[in-house]
Amino acid sequence: MNGQAKFDVVVIGGGHAGCEAAAAAARMGVDTALITQRLSGIGEMSCNPAIGGVGKGHLVREIDALDGLMGRAADYAGIQFRLLNRRKGPAVQGPRAQADRLLYKAFMQQALRDYEYLTLIEAEVIDIEFRGNVVAAVVLADGSRLETSTVVIATGTFLNGEIHQGKNRWPAGRMGDAPSLRLSEKLYQSGMAIGRLKTGTPARLDGKSIDWSRCSPQPGDAEPELFSFMKRDQLQRQICCHITHTSEATHDIIRDNFDSAPIYTGQVSSSGPRYCPSIEDKVVRFADKQSHQIFLEPEGLSVDTIYPNGISTSLEVEAQAKFLKTIPGLEDVKVEQFGYAIEYDYVDPMSLSLELETKAFQGLFLAGQINGTTGYEEAGAQGLLAGLNAACRAMERPSVTFDRSEAYIGVMIDDLVTRGVSEPYRMFTSRAEYRLTLRADNADQRLTGVGIDIGCVSEQRAQHFRTKMGQLDQARADLEDYGLTPVEAARHGLKLSQDGKRRSARDLLSYPDISMDMLKAIWPDLNRFGDEIYAQIEIDAQYAGYLDRQKAEIEAFRRDESLELDPDMDYQLMTGLSMEVREKLNRIRPATIGQASRIDGITPAALVSLLRHVRRSRHSA
Repeated sequence: MNGQAKFDVVVIGGGHAGCEAAAAAARMGVDTALITQRLSGIGEMSCNPAIGGVGKGHLVREIDALDGLMGRAADYAGIQFRLLNRRKGPAVQGPRAQADRLLYKAFMQQALRDYEYLTLIEAEVIDIEFRGNVVAAVVLADGSRLETSTVVIATGTFLNGEIHQGKNRWPAGRMGDAPSLRLSEKLYQSGMAIGRLKTGTPARLDGKSIDWSRCSPQPGDAEPELFSFMKRDQLQRQICCHITHTSEATHDIIRDNFDSAPIYTGQVSSSGPRYCPSIEDKVVRFADKQSHQIFLEPEGLSVDTIYPNGISTSLEVEAQAKFLKTIPGLEDVKVEQFGYAIEYDYVDPMSLSLELETKAFQGLFLAGQINGTTGYEEAGAQGLLAGLNAACRAMERPSVTFDRSEAYIGVMIDDLVTRGVSEPYRMFTSRAEYRLTLRADNADQRLTGVGIDIGCVSEQRAQHFRTKMGQLDQARADLEDYGLTPVEAARHGLKLSQDGKRRSARDLLSYPDISMDMLKAIWPDLNRFGDEIYAQIEIDAQYAGYLDRQKAEIEAFRRDESLELDPDMDYQLMTGLSMEVREKLNRIRPATIGQASRIDGITPAALVSLLRHVRRSRHSA
């Protein structure tokens, strides 16, 4: 691209964060450019060919509820669907899909091309220009200059990226792609707090060379649980994954090659994801284990490539080839690409606001691994929020945020900007205080109405949502019209306390041993809507008592969140606080008392002092 152009929003990077950011801004109706080094790499699944899981699946549902792309792409490309934690309650169940890499990428690229207000540009961004501390333009490697008031940086592992494979190391954004060096240098020069993190990936294997008879099959669910609330009628052909294990011989080879392992030689000193460790880490941390599970995941329907999930490694290729052949089923395996670790720059997320805008520069937003996270889903959710807020900034509209009681997106962003990271951040349901409310099944009920108000939801989805909500309201009303006394219930085989009290059908659903199917057998008229509607009502009824208690907790939480702090407050002048606490408050600059309370090291006594100061300031004003 040559010359000069002007856009409302410029997104840098075509990974999962960049795709959602660009799509969100375009849905808001602002002129948006997505710039990436290689257009054919947009939507690339750089690591494992899967979407979702526990916690992660919740994020995908929330992205979808706000009309994002990831859920629909996963449904289109899904070749095996599984609902994780099926035996546990709905609050901790997580949808997961094995995806065809090529189909996922094709869907994402076509979806982006279909947006009216989005331009895709193949180029490298080497500089961001500012007027004072306000974004003014981006500069491309060919000298082109794009004027813009807002930029979203979503560069994944490309910022000063370096691949490690044994003692070998070379600059790269990922295998086969050049890193972004000049943009990284720009961020260093800006004075932002920059650190280094790492992640890794296993070898890719030729499925034709695997002895599948020595591996255990892992089929998908008979009835696939899809991600998008806009359900697909037709799915791709479904496949089976397989499971195998490392052996003592595998571990011996890995131990024998520690002298060339980058994470033990000091060649790599940055932190990697604790919950997705390399096989070298596993052998050291779990020295008493004789084997580790490996999931053999097909990468697509038209290729024979297999992703061995569970043996990420950065060992020398010779060592990798050797230890792979000690794994049952892989004795004669052929390797298409060996595993590697990649180290990259990230920006301390405590330098961001809850909108994901940098505190130092107006109009500069960051999303994805640049903020210290790991995973497609975490990146996509950040991209969505950053894209919405970049559009709002360009349109001079109020910003968009979600708090910890509204969405897992809100939990993640608050964790990042309040507590920072010392290792790549991964979403878990255990991070959410209100997970009974923040279920994957009700993400649309929590967020789609908000998305309609924001203006980021298509009319098709809005109409689908209104229809669903109308059916839910009517189905709940229907349940109130029917009921049983204990004597009547006994005639149908239902056991109730013999108190003579009539209970509505909706009340009956709250009993753990009474299901919707039982009620439909008693009252056939309770069957005028689809299974999805009644399944939702059944879940709500089961959680009703707990949700009432959690509602009170959320109201207390929101009282703290509504007490805003002056963004220009000088905490160094505040008596009654330790120097450490004052420094943390000045650095993080919490937006509310609630956010301040979640900063590491903020004691109850410090919070009381802060509250007193806020109240005195407001009283004097």
